[in-house]
Amino acid sequence: MKDTFKHKGMRNKLVEIIASKDIKDKKVLDAIRAVPRHLFMDSSFEDHAYQDKAFPIAAEQTISQPYTVAFQTELLELNPGDKILEIGTGSGYQTAVLLKLKARVFTIERQLELFKKTSLFFKKMGYRPKKFIFGDGYKGLPEEAPFEGIIVTAGAPEIPKVLLSQLKIGGKLIIPVGLDDQIMTRIIRNSEKEFERQEFGSFRFVPLLEDKN
Repeated sequence: MKDTFKHKGMRNKLVEIIASKDIKDKKVLDAIRAVPRHLFMDSSFEDHAYQDKAFPIAAEQTISQPYTVAFQTELLELNPGDKILEIGTGSGYQTAVLLKLKARVFTIERQLELFKKTSLFFKKMGYRPKKFIFGDGYKGLPEEAPFEGIIVTAGAPEIPKVLLSQLKIGGKLIIPVGLDDQIMTRIIRNSEKEFERQEFGSFRFVPLLEDKN
């Protein structure tokens, strides 16, 4: 598949839809406009790639709705060069948006099938996260902490405390919290022991799974 003028036109329309839903950060909108979402999906879904909807990918996972990707990214309030931990690489679409915003991205995927597929895709497309790891995102990445931002792309029943410990002072954790529907939650680390919690409405994600071993 290629990225054609038709695809770019469809992305422009998608950005208009997302902006109409109150995404205001121009850099985030420009990143959505720049990343060819159809290349992250099975070719049978190409005609649907620029609808503002989630779609199935491998290992019973989904590629997130573009609005959701934009919403979570906007909540991070990124600066170029920020060190970001992404939990749940999936198709790599969210990763690519973060890379377009010049973040230094460390990303973890626990589904081996997806990890292998997305790893090959990143190499083919020239997307270069700082680290792409097969492992348990529930544990974060303590050896690379602290992070300016942590973004979780799966629904967690509660906020993993280990992730809070990996935030820099002033850093932000963006995580959907809940069992069926999730509440998009932002935790800001104000000091060593003080955290501020903000909530931003209801979303629906695949569950964040924890390895038990």
